[in-house]
Amino acid sequence: MPILLGGPSIALFTFRNEQLRVANEQLQTLATYDWMTSCLNRGAFTHKVTRILETTTLSAALLVVDVDHFKSINDNHGHDRGDDALRLIAGTLRETMGDRALVGRLGGEEFGIFLTSISPADLARIAERLRAAVARLAFVTDGVGCPLSISIGGTIVRGKSDFRALYRLADMQLYEAKAAGRDRVSLIEAA
Repeated sequence: MPILLGGPSIALFTFRNEQLRVANEQLQTLATYDWMTSCLNRGAFTHKVTRILETTTLSAALLVVDVDHFKSINDNHGHDRGDDALRLIAGTLRETMGDRALVGRLGGEEFGIFLTSISPADLARIAERLRAAVARLAFVTDGVGCPLSISIGGTIVRGKSDFRALYRLADMQLYEAKAAGRDRVSLIEAA
């Protein structure tokens, strides 16, 4: 009798354990990634960047990317088309960066890109490549082409740093890029 009951009990226990493992993986993914863009969500991005900044002795850079005139896409074409534009831009950012950087959605139409072991000249080239890649996107809604552009603010630091300080500097540069006419890159090297 114990042998007859033991086999099915073990099989059921193994099956339930596997279901629990899969559910935990799904919860971890939901807690880490933005559901719409498949980028890291703000919490996961901030946490990962903070951990790296606390321990690194290498140069590190943060780019803050904002979609230009995003409200007009939502207002003129609907929020579903705005979501499509965000997915397209996020995919372009991830594809352009590959495994070299962390890419996160910071909120709304704002993204963060974090890199280590990078020179100011390389950071400028990467930021310009991201800007140009988005500008080349073909986004059509209701049969009409809808140009997309991004503004990028960024900063680079050497050695240990604090995420909030780095973000504040990059965000200030983003405002500089917006004030200069949008579809621009503005970078600063942190002291």
